[in-house]
Amino acid sequence: MDMLSQAWLGTFWSTPAVEVNLIVFLNLSGALVLGLVVGYERSYHGRAAGMRTYGIVCMASAALTVFVGYPGYWFGGHGAPMALPPDPTRVVQGIVTGVGFLGAGVIMKEGLSISGLTTAASIWASCAIGVLVGVGFYSAAILLTALSAVLMMWGSRLESRLPSRHAIGVTLSFVPGQAPDEAEVAGWLQHSGYELAPGSISVQCDESGSAQWHFVAVAFGRDQGSRLPALAGQLQQHPQVTRLALAHARN
Repeated sequence: MDMLSQAWLGTFWSTPAVEVNLIVFLNLSGALVLGLVVGYERSYHGRAAGMRTYGIVCMASAALTVFVGYPGYWFGGHGAPMALPPDPTRVVQGIVTGVGFLGAGVIMKEGLSISGLTTAASIWASCAIGVLVGVGFYSAAILLTALSAVLMMWGSRLESRLPSRHAIGVTLSFVPGQAPDEAEVAGWLQHSGYELAPGSISVQCDESGSAQWHFVAVAFGRDQGSRLPALAGQLQQHPQVTRLALAHARN
């Protein structure tokens, strides 16, 4: 059959082909809505990956999965017969790998703080939602959407009520030749409600002999440990300390 003939081109718009395209369209629309629901929480909190990112990831994941289920309609039904049926799991593997790179792009590390882990994980979940829609597990996709949205919206509130120990990244610079030992610095922190995290110390020295310590201090409990301004004032009282920097160490 001539590939430019009206009959050949018409196979792409036959009734069965249009019905399959309509099914694919409905799957993509549903995946887009579910992705937008998951992404709204990130958008509401001003994250870089918002509703559009989640909607696109979820919809594209569904598109790359759902088409595998209709090999008989590929290329207008003129594709060469396959010796083996298509394997959706191989498509899913490629989708998850590609979305993994997108998730890695939103993870940021600044000093001892790491941000973006929740956003990266939720992008990966959005990918899984799209895959579930693509293979026709609509109820599971809706449930995963609800669980992801609830976890991101109220998971932090649950964390705030559970026992925890917050950490602080500390940088101390000392008078040349007067750096204290580890036990002495640990004693300073204990008076402020913190303990020196074992194995977290790194030391740098400049040409003048001034030592600079970087370490993590962990509070004894949720309601223990001085706030950053108070801790800074307490550490500045020690004559060996010439300069300091404090920041919450999130990971």
